[in-house]
Amino acid sequence: LKGSALTFTRPRPAFSSLVSPWFCLPLQSSVPAARLPYRVRVSAGKRYAWCACGHSKKQPFCDGAHKSKAPGISPVFFTPEKDKAFMFCACKQTRNAPYCDGSHLKVIFRDVVKSVKGIFK
Repeated sequence: LKGSALTFTRPRPAFSSLVSPWFCLPLQSSVPAARLPYRVRVSAGKRYAWCACGHSKKQPFCDGAHKSKAPGISPVFFTPEKDKAFMFCACKQTRNAPYCDGSHLKVIFRDVVKSVKGIFK
């Protein structure tokens, strides 16, 4: 329709070992916890909650900080199928939550451009 805008809301993630790509859109109101991913060993069968908002003090996992600092963002719950070390996203812009997909390179580039622009003002 001409002149109309569609609004989509992001559904809350389901409790699952597989995270659907539908839930892995970049989080626009999250804050980067770090510029590089976290390498963390996780245990098979244990349920984890990945911090999607960036405010947790227990990165990359959720400590409940989103309840007061980012109430519209919920953690991503997952259960690994085997003991393994994973690279968890810290920039909170991944399209493969909770795993790093290299999006932090865009975040770093954006920060560099912003810094350079600041020099020439």
